[in-house]
Amino acid sequence: MAKRRKAREVAARSRRGGKRTVDPVVTEIVRNGVIAVTEEMKTNLMRTAYNIIIYEALDFTTGLFTPQGETISIGIGLPMFIRGMAETVKAKIGHFGARNIRPGDIYVTNDSYLTGSHLNHVTLTLPIFHRGALVAFSCCMAHWLDIGGILGGMSTDIYSEGLQIPILKYQDRGVVNATVVDIIRQNVRLPSRAMGDLRAQVTAVKTGERRFLQLIERYGREPVLASIRAIMDHAEAMARARTRTIPDGIYEAESYMDDDGIDVGRKVPIKVRVVVKGDEMTVDLSEVSKQVRGFYNSGVTTGHACAQVAYKCLTSPTDYPINDGSFRSLRTIVPPGRVISAVRPAPMRWWMTYPMTIVDTIFKALAPAIPGRVIAGHHADLLASSFHGINDRTSEFFIGSFGPLGGGWGAKLAADGVSGTVCINDGDTHNSPNEQAEFKFPIVVERYALVPDSGGAGRHRGGLGVERVVRARTNIVVNNQSERAHCRPWGLDGGLDGTGNAVELRLGGQWKTDFPNAKVLVAQLKPGEAQLKPGDAFKIRSGGGGGYGSPLARPLERVVDDVRQGYVTVAAAAELYGVVLDPETFAVDVAATEKLRAVKRSAASSSAKTA
Repeated sequence: MAKRRKAREVAARSRRGGKRTVDPVVTEIVRNGVIAVTEEMKTNLMRTAYNIIIYEALDFTTGLFTPQGETISIGIGLPMFIRGMAETVKAKIGHFGARNIRPGDIYVTNDSYLTGSHLNHVTLTLPIFHRGALVAFSCCMAHWLDIGGILGGMSTDIYSEGLQIPILKYQDRGVVNATVVDIIRQNVRLPSRAMGDLRAQVTAVKTGERRFLQLIERYGREPVLASIRAIMDHAEAMARARTRTIPDGIYEAESYMDDDGIDVGRKVPIKVRVVVKGDEMTVDLSEVSKQVRGFYNSGVTTGHACAQVAYKCLTSPTDYPINDGSFRSLRTIVPPGRVISAVRPAPMRWWMTYPMTIVDTIFKALAPAIPGRVIAGHHADLLASSFHGINDRTSEFFIGSFGPLGGGWGAKLAADGVSGTVCINDGDTHNSPNEQAEFKFPIVVERYALVPDSGGAGRHRGGLGVERVVRARTNIVVNNQSERAHCRPWGLDGGLDGTGNAVELRLGGQWKTDFPNAKVLVAQLKPGEAQLKPGDAFKIRSGGGGGYGSPLARPLERVVDDVRQGYVTVAAAAELYGVVLDPETFAVDVAATEKLRAVKRSAASSSAKTA
């Protein structure tokens, strides 16, 4: 009774002079409430999931959405799913029709061309009803370890990548569709894991339903829904205000991907165009490469997400909850048939790789206009090798992965780049503990360390990459699908590029390093190279971030500190920064340093005049 009385009081306060207003106190409670709901959804999913990619790497996203499918709040794991979740909810509404959405329903799909990602991302959506009225949707996307399809090598169409689940009812008015469950179980290699993860996702969306209804019961349906509208309007106003601080103009930039894994060595061009006018921004991706034969394509929702992730970083990176109001001032142009708007039957297994470089390139385009709000290039890849085989200890088939390796991020105008940090696509996801992987799989991690000299030199240095060496304890097949070995993370304003991503194999005691890119795919290797024997190993090395500003402007004490920490070698300090150090004591030879820096400045000036 007390709760209902409080709700009536709140509703009464929201009407003044016949005009409906929003209580600012309730609005802030709702703002934090919806964040808490999506965070609790994340927590419950992590605690009940069966596979390490969910409960350790956190490769999932949860969210609340309006009855029209607009984002209210997302507990983000994958920033690139910022658009895919909302579009999936809207598609389910369109598929069933508003009149056929009922309490107790749960809808499921993994349609890559709808979600924008690969088939491993299974999305569950539950409609939330309050006293017969649809008030919201609770949604959860999570990465399943296996969804069928080929294990190794390169896929060339969606049909070889696994089970495709169209929009279906997993649960119809409270009754589980056993046929759907049986079809899924029959088409995956690890059915117990898949069923466990499915149940964990059901737990997550039901958590969202329960907590959102509690919020409504406590503060009243209309005050809560009005607060959500106000939160979105405020997010829009803030984004527009910050967009106005960017000078009007047309900004363009280019980069490229190494190749598509099939046409090895053939660059995949990336070109972006950003138009700023007043309080609105347009991101035009019309000149991004057309879809490729290899499995690096993604769906159109990911193309829009590239623009949204970049825009969010530039205009409202710390405004929460993340909602659709933040993007009302953003327009995106994404024609069909591009690598980030692929159409059926383009393969999409490694969907997440190219979009990261597109986001980086948007920042690169805007660097001349807002140098203090962008970063230099980052390593832009998961570097998440997968491996499989038979575990000698249990005689069971296993599929293993470490999750994102982390690498160097680009420096900023006023700060060094961060080291060993997960790429922008995977935001909140974590790398997996080595000890846990060693316990679960027949492998040993021999080395896991930062890579000296990998960060691009600059007034502010790029972050360092990471190297992991993994030894096989049984016969295993390894696949690595990494990019950006040749398109190194670029520097800005005179900063130098970071190192590229790399992969190596140790076969019979000898390291194989002559790969044409950073991809190790079963189909491209000779017989005997695809399978590691006990004692063989694979090495994954992430690139460093690009530097910002001239390396010759970096203060001496910062260079000395880098050398003492092992981030920069004595040789690189002299070659790149013009700082001469004693190799034993790391003391600066001031006279030699001044002379060397003067020579390098003169050379740089002459080179600039020639150019």
